Amino acid sequence: MLTIRNLAKSYGATRAEKRGRVLAVDDISFDVTDGELFTLLGPSGCGKTTTLRCIAGLEMPDEGEIAIDGRVLFSAERGVRTPPNERRLGMVFQSYAIWPHMNVFENVAFPLRVLPRGQRPRKHALSERVERVLSVVRLDHLAGRQATDLSGGQQQRLALARALVLEPPLLLLDEPLSNLDAKLREEMRFELKRLQRELGITGLYVTHDQVEALAMSNRVAVMRDGKIEQIGHPRSVYEQPESRFVADFIGTSNFIDGTVERCDDGVYVVQTDGGVLRIPSDKHYEVGQAVIVAARPEHIELATNLNGIGPNVWRGRVEARAFLGEVVDHVVAVGPREIRARCNSKVSIPAPTEVTVRFHEEAFSLVPTGD
Repeated sequence: MLTIRNLAKSYGATRAEKRGRVLAVDDISFDVTDGELFTLLGPSGCGKTTTLRCIAGLEMPDEGEIAIDGRVLFSAERGVRTPPNERRLGMVFQSYAIWPHMNVFENVAFPLRVLPRGQRPRKHALSERVERVLSVVRLDHLAGRQATDLSGGQQQRLALARALVLEPPLLLLDEPLSNLDAKLREEMRFELKRLQRELGITGLYVTHDQVEALAMSNRVAVMRDGKIEQIGHPRSVYEQPESRFVADFIGTSNFIDGTVERCDDGVYVVQTDGGVLRIPSDKHYEVGQAVIVAARPEHIELATNLNGIGPNVWRGRVEARAFLGEVVDHVVAVGPREIRARCNSKVSIPAPTEVTVRFHEEAFSLVPTGD
């Protein structure tokens, strides 16, 4: 469906200049398959929105190629630069960008009314398409209402309907839920996922919200400083991060420095200043190599019975705790470091209590040292 090859976009200098050139997008490549919701995830300034705008034609890349279903929309090498209005893509902006002087029906009908005369549907067909898409997003009963009289969630669905009415081959979504409150944002995540599955929409979604990306995506690309750090299914990116940045940005991790002692049938024995850890990994590390152990707090078990010590079982002392509703976060001092352990709400251990800290193997991933 969507093919991106060696895309680059810089600001602050001409293409020929090197000094002062800031690369917002730095030679990235990826593919989005038909019917897939693909998410670009990363912090502010990582280049995700610039990538989206390059695909939409709102920004002109310096290098690379963009193609949809084999139709080249941009190619620096071939000199192809298709204008935005000829790309026939749907886009939902962060601000929704709905027309305040139009009602719901007219907002959705507008993209069809401004099509070239030969492509514009007749009045009856136009009404049918608008009514159909309003029904899909559950706004058909509000067709005559002014757009400014809608709630935040309804305005978001209106913006989505306006993008869908053109039946685009690709839907671009630029942080469409960021203006909603937390509860409505959660509801709209499920609503968007439902629509994407039922309609078979191919979508490229941009967000800085890890929960959004994990909950909605078929695949996630984590971006940093204009580059893609890792692409994969949400579970694999979460459970098997390939760098400290990915492990730190998605979810919460404890980072423990260590050195590989040996490898026993795919399980690495890592010596740390807090004790020995046994970590399964498919990656190859040399004996004596410095590594970072990333451990997820939700897979660390705390117990007040001080039974045993050894690989993946340490002794510690609770320094602080915080009740977060569904879970209780504990800060535990283990030797010279502090780690976070996330327990269900029934487990709440006050400070200063001596505890046994047990690391489950699924808590671990091994990443190289550095960033």
